[in-house]
Amino acid sequence: MKKVIYVLILSLVVISSLVFANLEIKNKASKESSPKLLTDAERRAAMKQWEATPEGVKFKNWEASPEGKKVYAGAAKIGKYLRDYTNMEAVITSLSLPPGSLLGFGVMVRINDDDYILRFDNELQQLHSLKVNDKIIIKSHIVSCAPKYAYPIVSGEYVERDSKIIYKHAPRKGGC
Repeated sequence: MKKVIYVLILSLVVISSLVFANLEIKNKASKESSPKLLTDAERRAAMKQWEATPEGVKFKNWEASPEGKKVYAGAAKIGKYLRDYTNMEAVITSLSLPPGSLLGFGVMVRINDDDYILRFDNELQQLHSLKVNDKIIIKSHIVSCAPKYAYPIVSGEYVERDSKIIYKHAPRKGGC
């Protein structure tokens, strides 16, 4: 009987030490793999360095051009809706994106008399039911601008038509 108890206790000690060692290894790996955050000064210095490159100069010239200012003005018009994550009424103007677009699946929409690209992460069957001149409600947190496109790009996180949800962005797994 004593031998059985000793064997059980010994096996319990061995197993618990292996589990503890495995947790320590995982913690070390996660600490080592976490990226080092840049300070504000380092971030500004990196930005200045990028702005000196040909791509950075080209981007700055686009920002100062009438086309770039128009895109940024369109993005600013919907800024309050994005910050508050409130409804934006939109009308679909085209079911295809501008030629040469590399954004994946999306449609062109008009919000408050300005045109926008509405981009989706996934191409769901419900989105194929959309038609030109459909009125939809959009909610989003993100708008981006790129010199390649003459329109601000709104990331579709929530879309409804006729009070029915036709697209809702899936929350990220394993994080905030």
